[in-house]
Amino acid sequence: MWHLWAQVDREPQTGDSGRDRGNSSARGQPTGRAIRASVAGAVQGVGFRDATRRRAEQLGVLGWVRNADDGTVAVHAEGPTPAVEELVAFLRKGPRGAAVAEVSVEDVRVEGHEQFAVRGVSAGRFVVQEHAATTHHFDLRLEVAGVMRSWAVPKGPSLDPSVKRLALHVADHDIEHNAFEGPTGSGGVAVWDSGNYEQGGRVPWPEALDRGHAVFVLHGKKLEGGFALQRTGPEGSSQWLLVKRRDESARPGSDVVSEQPASVLSGRTLDQILREGS
Repeated sequence: MWHLWAQVDREPQTGDSGRDRGNSSARGQPTGRAIRASVAGAVQGVGFRDATRRRAEQLGVLGWVRNADDGTVAVHAEGPTPAVEELVAFLRKGPRGAAVAEVSVEDVRVEGHEQFAVRGVSAGRFVVQEHAATTHHFDLRLEVAGVMRSWAVPKGPSLDPSVKRLALHVADHDIEHNAFEGPTGSGGVAVWDSGNYEQGGRVPWPEALDRGHAVFVLHGKKLEGGFALQRTGPEGSSQWLLVKRRDESARPGSDVVSEQPASVLSGRTLDQILREGS
């Protein structure tokens, strides 16, 4: 999962030379230092992530911290070199209750984060509802600030990173609507997928949505891994693209909508729901 989030948080950077790391160059790269660290020992379940976030915020360091599947704590940190070095010193000592056995550190490129976030923590619920209305489409909904931010995706989501799906930003929905399945006056609704999601990217949410580029990780029954929503028009435009990130859950050449058409609630397809009327 560390590798998944490394890919989700990382976006294309200009320049490939070592000069892009650390101090600024004539090309205007960010100043400072960036590192990836792996902290081993008794470091999970002891408040290590929250303590690291607090210390990073005190130092003005940006990036993220998360629990890795192998029992370590993974950290990406960037900022002024002295501040990053102070954070590394904190990682080597650890907060009260932790027992740090080893810290490995490698220099990486500055990525331009605007926050220091705890990764691997659920941000709320997501749902994808298949909707037969005036036009057939799928609705992707993400829980943000107590409501379900929503996009209508005519062809449905894809696990193929080469596929870019049109997603039309529509009105927010109530959370209570997430579990609705059945006929409507103009058609019907099936709960095609549901689960929890994590917010990602360099910019804090919901500002990331306001800016028009949001990265997130889905943990559903059909959809897994990193995705991105990208607004394609000017600010206020309803036109976005939904794209699968290239990670271990990607399935190039697949069509998950046609391969898994049934509702995750009832096991029925939308056509069956419409025929049965309930």
